[in-house]
Amino acid sequence: MYPRWLFSFIPGHDSNLFLSLTVLTLIVVCCEVARRFTRKALAPHAPVCTDAVIEFISTFQLCACSHELRLLSDNSVVDLTVGLTLIYIVTVVHGLTFDGALCNPTWALERTFQCPGSWKVVTLKLACQFAAAVAGRVGTEVIWSWGLSELHQKHLLHKFKCWSGLHTTVLQGAAVELACTFTLHATVMHLLHFETKYRVHFVAAIIAVLVYAGGSRTGAAINPALAYSLFFHCTGNSFQEYVFVYWVGPVLGMVFAVMLLDRVSPQLSKQHGKQQATQSVNRPDNKTD
Repeated sequence: MYPRWLFSFIPGHDSNLFLSLTVLTLIVVCCEVARRFTRKALAPHAPVCTDAVIEFISTFQLCACSHELRLLSDNSVVDLTVGLTLIYIVTVVHGLTFDGALCNPTWALERTFQCPGSWKVVTLKLACQFAAAVAGRVGTEVIWSWGLSELHQKHLLHKFKCWSGLHTTVLQGAAVELACTFTLHATVMHLLHFETKYRVHFVAAIIAVLVYAGGSRTGAAINPALAYSLFFHCTGNSFQEYVFVYWVGPVLGMVFAVMLLDRVSPQLSKQHGKQQATQSVNRPDNKTD
């Protein structure tokens, strides 16, 4: 049990929130230390192994932080505005610390469209992401078992029981995840020319908007590995339903985004350019008497 007087000097604020923020900070700091150590120890000798370890560490950070944020939301510790603000801030921190890790299977699969010969690297990244998803859930349960706050103690008392994030039909849920993933991928594809320190803020804002739009229906995971960590062990839906909503939906959203922006749009632009050139050639010259 934590000493209550540590937070008694903060009027009008819940100590559960501040302890959760402390947990979030410690998760990020520990993962950042692990990433830097990995870069120094492995990078010169095994670059592929280094990227895999960093993928695991960063995905673990994403999942562990998301579990803590979900706990705050599910127990109404924070209202909608504060919750979305926390999502924005934490997403910015993730973007600045992930060190090139993708942390999302749809981003890894997108690489196979852009570089078909990279399937071995993509497979390794997928394995690391889902392994980290499991580790993230187990790791947060270990932290909660320490009973640092009343919220953690309450969750421990209920044996970490959770309920499905799907609050609509399976088909509609898959459509929501598809639309959210499509929007995110399409937006990021248009932001690639921005520097990382600016791009992360745009991406964080988009994710906050998508969580606001789809969170009440599916939780708006927009990430198969994150959804596997957050929802697949929860009661309320079957494994097959979770797969359809949180795996099939996002993958189809990514595929549609890639096909539309990388394949269809360039072709349409090219055809439009040819039509304009043809019209320019065939346009009769203005003649003066």
